[in-house]
Amino acid sequence: MNICLISDTHSYLDPAVVHWAKKCDEIWHAGDIGSLELAHQLAEVKPLRAVFGNIDGRDIRLEYPEDQIFECEGASVLMTHIGGYPGRYAKGIRARLARMRPSLFICGHSHILRIQKDEKLGVFHLNPGACGRVG
Repeated sequence: MNICLISDTHSYLDPAVVHWAKKCDEIWHAGDIGSLELAHQLAEVKPLRAVFGNIDGRDIRLEYPEDQIFECEGASVLMTHIGGYPGRYAKGIRARLARMRPSLFICGHSHILRIQKDEKLGVFHLNPGACGRVG
């Protein structure tokens, strides 16, 4: 399965994202979507799995959860917006990862692309960085 993994669009959808997303099977958005209209645009391109971020308003929070927990091709996935990094997780994340033991942990928020294995927890961490104009 090919995944278009994005985060922190902040209401801006670059046409290049749409171009590449069309070649994928699903779009995963790790929060700070910015507008419900943008989420609906993405969902028209491919199936969308998304979580809300700290800038997202009530409308987005009513449609998308704070966390997504799911399986993809045998891998368990935990996606949230504010997560931190191995060694510097956000409050409560380390304990959740230790308890849940997902194969993949996806978050956004920092606006910094980072791919890292947490050797202690055995979790592969992905942060796609910011996809919008600001950040």
